[in-house]
Amino acid sequence: MSSDRRIFLKTAGLSAAALAAASSVLHADAPTSLPLNTVAEELESWEQARAETWDTSWTKRVTGKHKAMFDVPEIRDGVGIFRAGIWGRQYTEVLKLAPGDLSTVIVIRHAAIPLAMNSEFWATYGVGKELKVKDEKGKKWAMSNPMLSNASTDMQNSFSALLLDKQMANGAIVLGCGMAFNQIVSTVAKQDKLNPTDARDKAKSFLIPGVILQPSGIFANVMAEEAGCAFVNAV
Repeated sequence: MSSDRRIFLKTAGLSAAALAAASSVLHADAPTSLPLNTVAEELESWEQARAETWDTSWTKRVTGKHKAMFDVPEIRDGVGIFRAGIWGRQYTEVLKLAPGDLSTVIVIRHAAIPLAMNSEFWATYGVGKELKVKDEKGKKWAMSNPMLSNASTDMQNSFSALLLDKQMANGAIVLGCGMAFNQIVSTVAKQDKLNPTDARDKAKSFLIPGVILQPSGIFANVMAEEAGCAFVNAV
């Protein structure tokens, strides 16, 4: 566990049990991303992306009195995801708000895009080994998305409620960068030897249910701000 993350979780006021659980979820050497595409691959993926029909209807769900968008461009031990959940909890508890009074938007972009993918993708394409992310025991490469609930992380403490799928279940809107997603498409195309169209379709099948792809993370950021969200540099 990095010293930055340990300090962050302590100062956030999490319980001792939650801190102990959080300490073993991610063990990454440094922020990193999947291998960058070649120029030719980028152009081909860009042409595929241009044919997308982008869903921006999520803006109609940003209706809370208090609105915030959390920009997450790096994995960084999942701190950006945690911060979104902690903000919601603090506002609810301190201001005595009802759940409908808050609107949380999380934008996963750039090197953080693997956090938008399900655990099957992490296991199938060796994401943990590629990004040097260890499992909860810190001994083996992670074979699942550590920001999602599983037998190890789904514990009855305040930490588990901060996981991405739990926040989504409570109404958080999660957006994925379409440009960064091209890295995911490239990974699928190379390993499975698929053409760009088929690779893109297969890559989409690994997105966490409920994650909404946008043309880019910056596009999503601006849309959220135009919908009234305060911008939070979460990492």
